[in-house]
Amino acid sequence: MLGVVFTEFLDMVEEKFDIDTVDAIIDAAKIENDGAYTAVGAYSHRDIVSLVVALSQHANAPIDDLVHAFGHHLAGRFAKLYPQFFDGYTDPFEFLSTVDHHIHREVKKLYPNAQLPSIQTEQIDEHSLAVVYQSHRSFGKLAEGLIQGALDYYGCDATIETENLSPDDASNVRFIVRKKTA
Repeated sequence: MLGVVFTEFLDMVEEKFDIDTVDAIIDAAKIENDGAYTAVGAYSHRDIVSLVVALSQHANAPIDDLVHAFGHHLAGRFAKLYPQFFDGYTDPFEFLSTVDHHIHREVKKLYPNAQLPSIQTEQIDEHSLAVVYQSHRSFGKLAEGLIQGALDYYGCDATIETENLSPDDASNVRFIVRKKTA
């Protein structure tokens, strides 16, 4: 998993809680590198899972809520760090439809060993879009948070319906995004 995910997670924890919480979850997670992540590095996704579990225990908050909140936070950070991926679109459906074949392609150029999820979209009608997340990692809630963050970035009021297509985990999830109409 790309290091930027780790650095942004720890930054979010510091922002939403404090630096003592960051230190506490790093200690509790018992990760190999003691939380020394670089944005350009690559690390095991198990480390982020351990950090989220430690945060859940520390903050007494549900894991799914924390992962969703992180996805939402990450979308906002990506918009600031990589505005070229967000510019030129005025509609979140158009943007979401470019993730797999445009954004992930560019990420792979920078990080050839990156293991990115598959994001497929299908326009249902002018107000509805299906987004299917597939990955060997079970981060459906992260994907949902990223989708919500994109909706917020483009100022789109919408609902997200979730259908877990993999009964044992969240590695294959279908989201139906419906714009609210006046």
